[in-house]
Amino acid sequence: MSHATAEQLNAALPHIRAAPRDDAPIEMLCFRPARNQRRMVPDLTLTADRGIPGERWLKAPWLTLPDGRPDPRIQVSILPKRVMDAVWLDRAGTVHPGDPIVADIETSYDSLPVGTRLRAGSAVLEVSDAFNDGCVKWKVRYGAAAKDWLVTPENRPLRLRGLLCRIVQDGVVRLGDRLQRVD
Repeated sequence: MSHATAEQLNAALPHIRAAPRDDAPIEMLCFRPARNQRRMVPDLTLTADRGIPGERWLKAPWLTLPDGRPDPRIQVSILPKRVMDAVWLDRAGTVHPGDPIVADIETSYDSLPVGTRLRAGSAVLEVSDAFNDGCVKWKVRYGAAAKDWLVTPENRPLRLRGLLCRIVQDGVVRLGDRLQRVD
């Protein structure tokens, strides 16, 4: 298993930061029916009440509300493609990160503040205040340097692990659609 070094990841930052801040191409869609299961698909249905129907958010979310229901702030995660390319070096031997949407977008707080709305196909997402710091699986799959890189004080504002969003308008997102700000 090959992992990027801290030096390689830091060297990738200018390229990552140069990604589009709006009108970003959606390059991968991943459906996760159960833990550690992934299917690359041509489209995903997004709903405010069920998240991605058939996906694990409704059944086994990693973040819940005080009453035990799934936290809507984590219905959809969006991973920047350039970050994925920097950390996912062994594509044959390592599983896809599992984010439903992978797009060529710059995800810093400056670029996409909490509350920003994004059109993804016919759906609308809202960037949440939940921070994605990567889980222990990220560290195992992509290395300790990749996990540490996400949470250094200088990198936290960049939200390198991507955006966590709630769905505010039902719709369908397809490969080739673009993430666009909704004013």
